[in-house]
Amino acid sequence: MSKTNKKQQDQEGTLKDLLNEDMLEQLRSKKSNLKKQEKDRQEEEQRRKAEERKRREANKSFEELLNESNLDDPKAFKDK
Repeated sequence: MSKTNKKQQDQEGTLKDLLNEDMLEQLRSKKSNLKKQEKDRQEEEQRRKAEERKRREANKSFEELLNESNLDDPKAFKDK
């Protein structure tokens, strides 16, 4: 094997390594982007649910509020 063939093989191996590293870096970047998107989606979903709960609470009727209260036991409000 001549020196030029050996040198050419070394360069090809290096190019292959660089390509793989580049691909790995792209995949890592894609993975981090997907994680960020998922986190953002979850935060948006939580915000939406909290807003919906707040809206439902504000629109409750007096009857619904009374039913949810702890007025079932009048002794709880009696002065001791």
